[in-house]
Amino acid sequence: MNIPFVGNWRKKHAPALGVAVVSAGDGTPDPGDLADLLSSCELLRVQASEAGIRLDESPGSLEELDQLLPRWRDDAEKVSWLGNDAGLYLGTVIVRTLPGAAWEIWPNGHPVVRLASGRESDVVQAGHAWAESGVPELSQLYAELSED
Repeated sequence: MNIPFVGNWRKKHAPALGVAVVSAGDGTPDPGDLADLLSSCELLRVQASEAGIRLDESPGSLEELDQLLPRWRDDAEKVSWLGNDAGLYLGTVIVRTLPGAAWEIWPNGHPVVRLASGRESDVVQAGHAWAESGVPELSQLYAELSED
């Protein structure tokens, strides 16, 4: 039986896959601190640097990432880590360039981007899909979300 609202509830409350943010205290991290934490993306930055790509948190850098040769796909662990980083980097570009966009942490600790319209985007899941198969392209997803 498929009950849509139950699926949406489970997605937000089930254990987070890939990345989880846990905070001490009242559970509400400072938005600036959260943005800095989620923007590190070390493995992605190393891969990009080795390919001569500068990650400057601009939409153009997403287009350059989409052109990377996927040499990591033979290493399942690297795919997972790179997927996390790609999703977090995509989210960082969105939060820093689209007015009203912000990081939001679901009750299970999973970070998502909430757009000014209220729409939420699971950028980490998109990053994993990109690392595994190249689809969706990060720049394409950014373009779609920027129209929202």
